[in-house]
Amino acid sequence: MKEYHLTKEGYEEFIKEREDLINNKRKEIAERLKDAKNSGGDLTENSEYEYAKTEQAFIEGRIEQINEILNNYIIIERKTGKGLVELGSIVIIKDLDKKKEKEFKIVSSIESDPEKNKISDESPMGRALLNRKTGDEVVVKTPKETKRLKIIKIK
Repeated sequence: MKEYHLTKEGYEEFIKEREDLINNKRKEIAERLKDAKNSGGDLTENSEYEYAKTEQAFIEGRIEQINEILNNYIIIERKTGKGLVELGSIVIIKDLDKKKEKEFKIVSSIESDPEKNKISDESPMGRALLNRKTGDEVVVKTPKETKRLKIIKIK
């Protein structure tokens, strides 16, 4: 059985998402299916009904996926005081070529969300930053480019 490493915040986000799917989204889809059925006609030609069925399947699949994660998770506790980048660390880095600073949180792959600056510990940047300390310079090779970064601060 696979174990899922989660930060405490990631665990809480999965709980909230599951509650929303079960308590809100399921009800919304049930209402849409009912309305689509009541509109009359052949259901196989009713695009709203077919769309709602597809969305219902997605929601049920996501609930099942979250249940799998929550039934097999391990909360990763940060070992504060070591001063190293680890799962759950917030890291401020400086791109040495572009002279720009950026902040990232290092999370497990199932928690990653680049739009929210949550990067996976399995990504090229996540792997390069893990177990490094403030002041370290790292080289990150991505499919598009090679970046030179300096760790400014670890929170």
